[in-house]
Amino acid sequence: MNADGTTETGSVIDDIVREGARRMPAAALEAEVNAHIAESAEERDECGRRLVVRNGYHQPRDVTTAAWVVEVKAPRVNDKRIGEATGERKRFSSVILPPYRRGSA
Repeated sequence: MNADGTTETGSVIDDIVREGARRMPAAALEAEVNAHIAESAEERDECGRRLVVRNGYHQPRDVTTAAWVVEVKAPRVNDKRIGEATGERKRFSSVILPPYRRGSA
């Protein structure tokens, strides 16, 4: 921080707001994934393993918000359940950050 209260990226308050803008979507995505996994916790395969589990993170991507561009790392979900109607594996899709969303609007 410089003597006038600024930093390389702006003022201290701007840095705090940017950090909050980065952390809030990450926390919301984690909560969304945890809720999805908890809903299906009882579903198991023939060996007793869960069918829906966490599987690391997707590659970080930039999302444009009203204030700044924020880098977001979305949690990855491995869903091994098969849809009865389609016969294909089910997929988790975030309501907060759909797969191809790059902006907040």
